[in-house]
Amino acid sequence: MSDEITIEMINDENFDQFLKLVDMLAIYEKLNPPSEKARHRLRKDGLSECPKYEAYLAKFKDNYIGYIIYFMSYSSFLALPSLYLEDIFVLKEHRNKGVGQKLFNFCVKKAKEKKCGRIEWHVLDWNKPGLKFYKKINAQHMSEWHYYRLRNDEFDKFL
Repeated sequence: MSDEITIEMINDENFDQFLKLVDMLAIYEKLNPPSEKARHRLRKDGLSECPKYEAYLAKFKDNYIGYIIYFMSYSSFLALPSLYLEDIFVLKEHRNKGVGQKLFNFCVKKAKEKKCGRIEWHVLDWNKPGLKFYKKINAQHMSEWHYYRLRNDEFDKFL
């Protein structure tokens, strides 16, 4: 099946399909999907002349079945860019068929093209299929690092 998968960058024509897949990831992760305002920002930020992120869709025949979204960060110690993989998602009925591997390999290709020092991502602790996949590809679990988050509705208390 993975030989029949094509990967295409998001654009005006396929953007609504991208949003549908983002919604499916939200359901999978038991989260609220993007609001209308967030959907507008996703479009603006992803399709602008200087995009804040890149996203690609996996297509099988005429159906969009998965996607990746990433952006660049920078490592001061490596003095190289890093590719941060925000999402990698494949519809349930297409998992375990090489689609996720093809999307991940595509990210590796992009990181190499951009001369990145590394690729980084996070995975939810209950996402057993994701954890199994990352173990299979010998990705390094960074147990010594703790990820934290400060939401934008908390910013004002620091200003």
